[in-house]
Amino acid sequence: MTTVIDTVAWIELRAGRILGARTRGNRWFYIPGGKRHTGESDVETLVREAEEELTVTLLPATARHVGTYEAAADEGSAVRVTMACYTADHRGEPRASGEIEEVAWLSYADRLRTPPVDRLVFDDLRAAGLLD
Repeated sequence: MTTVIDTVAWIELRAGRILGARTRGNRWFYIPGGKRHTGESDVETLVREAEEELTVTLLPATARHVGTYEAAADEGSAVRVTMACYTADHRGEPRASGEIEEVAWLSYADRLRTPPVDRLVFDDLRAAGLLD
């Protein structure tokens, strides 16, 4: 039986770049977000994770589903990650908090610095002309 990790992610774009976050001790940058708690909706997870990781307040009424993606957790891994992606307006400036060591604005050239599921998002954003 394949293990599937259910996650939600916040897509924040600026000037053709996407916000990425890197946790302490991790080599990958990832689209900010995380695993849902039991009973949480996608938007509730999104709001909680953005506050915990980036100290921003997402405005739930502005959340818009961009797409849901699934891929291996890492190259060659049997574990799969499903990631529901949303955009949402926010208050505050994203900055590293809690488990996050670093935030960065990533371009398509940074695609290989992210895990496989994030690369699918990068590809779609690039195809839509939203990611440099």
